[in-house]
Amino acid sequence: MNATNANALGYVVVTDYLEANTGKDVSDAIQSIIDSNPMKTIYFPDGEYILAKPICTSGKPETAVSLKLSNFAILKAADGWDHKEAMVRLGAAEPYNTIYRNGSNYYFEGGIVDGNMVANGIAIESGRETSVRNVSIKHTFLGLHIARGANSGSSDADIDTVNIVGNNKPDSIGVLIEGHDNTLTNMRIAAVQTGVMLKSGGNFLRNIHPLFIFGYEYGGEDLIDYSKSVSFHDYNSTNWYDYCYSDQMATAFRLSKGSKAIFLNCFAMWYSKRDNKEVGFECEGDFNGSILNAKIHFRGDVENTAFLTQPEGCGGEGIIENPVVNDDLIADKTYKKYVTGKIIRA
Repeated sequence: MNATNANALGYVVVTDYLEANTGKDVSDAIQSIIDSNPMKTIYFPDGEYILAKPICTSGKPETAVSLKLSNFAILKAADGWDHKEAMVRLGAAEPYNTIYRNGSNYYFEGGIVDGNMVANGIAIESGRETSVRNVSIKHTFLGLHIARGANSGSSDADIDTVNIVGNNKPDSIGVLIEGHDNTLTNMRIAAVQTGVMLKSGGNFLRNIHPLFIFGYEYGGEDLIDYSKSVSFHDYNSTNWYDYCYSDQMATAFRLSKGSKAIFLNCFAMWYSKRDNKEVGFECEGDFNGSILNAKIHFRGDVENTAFLTQPEGCGGEGIIENPVVNDDLIADKTYKKYVTGKIIRA
């Protein structure tokens, strides 16, 4: 879509008001465009737009906007970025809670958000049923943050086809979820210590694929302690996972005490021997979840292996149904006391 077509669709085209590819900060100019065009879609043509400060949209329907980026439109954090807030803060300008009024459902779509190895990418801070889709988030410490929601903690956000590549630094996170009742679908996440961290419940994750990246693969040295890497760290009681795939992370799924998470058709594998740790499900207390048809693929050259592990003396009422695994390659056999159905040899 070119600017002429975007104008014909009624979009507000940012290059009618500012110039891309200047290397200069345009955050104030973009914020002015957002503030001056309530209930409009703001369109960014291909090009680079430097942000020295966060840009904020409103959560109030009458002043909300949607942000639509062309495939190669890049919002990039300026050199020297020193803000803790995300580069793009959806719903932050005027927090609001409604689904009943026109304008309540706004989105961020397309393009590239580049954190320049220091910034956080996109945050959903207020509003209801916000959508983030078809966007590439690069070089961020925290790629996507769904904050505690306006609806008694619920955010009700929908995340679809978002790819995240972090800054490969200690404690980096692909997605942090603190609001309840969100859906995440079709995501790839790489170069972070934690793929998805969930501190809330009622979330549905489908086809999410975190991947560990070694320093040499990223053009530098190893900064992340591999033993601390985890694809999904679930602090809450009930979340749902469908075909979620952990790739090379030391721990695929880590569950807090009391978790009753449900896992369907999930998969973990390791492509490289590293620091003698391959764990499918790590419980921090009793295991009360449901794991159905999970495939855990061990390499066979690592000693510290477990389909499921938990502290000594812990139990639980969880079930593991029809696991697909080579039991000969598992050192910690804890999982067997929870198995129903068959153990299918991988």
